[in-house]
Amino acid sequence: MDNQYIDHAIILAGILFCLGLVGVMVRRNLLFMMISIEVMLNASALAFIAAGSAWNQAEGQIMFLAVITLGAAEVAVGLGLTLLLFRHHNSVDVDQLNKLRG
Repeated sequence: MDNQYIDHAIILAGILFCLGLVGVMVRRNLLFMMISIEVMLNASALAFIAAGSAWNQAEGQIMFLAVITLGAAEVAVGLGLTLLLFRHHNSVDVDQLNKLRG
């Protein structure tokens, strides 16, 4: 892969990561926060793929699979929390999570 394309992929990954970070910090809805975290995970996966392609190594693809697995686990836990929050408070507002104690 040409060095110019690697730079473009890393820049795209950085932009996606920043957009996801802004989404996590600004939104108070748990579903939108989980989507933003998924965008951040996909940005890191893109960076791993670009780096692995630059050095002709398979480790980037292996790390991509690890990131996708981590994302699937995050969705499973987050969906459980979202359903619990909605069932008890009829809202998916993150500020309601403090009321789930006990």
